[in-house]
Amino acid sequence: MSQGKTTTDHKAIRSWAEARGGRPARVKGTGKGDDPGILRIDFGEPDESLEEISWEEFFEKFEDNELALLFQDEGESRFNKLVHRKQS
Repeated sequence: MSQGKTTTDHKAIRSWAEARGGRPARVKGTGKGDDPGILRIDFGEPDESLEEISWEEFFEKFEDNELALLFQDEGESRFNKLVHRKQS
């Protein structure tokens, strides 16, 4: 397995996710009001525990929480993890 890459670039994240059939999502039952809660990228058939959100909402929370995407850009790998920027 190749090394993971880390990015905060919104265009790169969206492009990587969409190339693999990914959509921005949040974990159902998390967050309140304007806070979408725990973020995820949902791939393939929609996961019943996730609720799709807009890329705008996803990236707003992404920035508010100083997140970065750790991902594998090899082939069609869907490996990804949202991490705090200070950990990346």
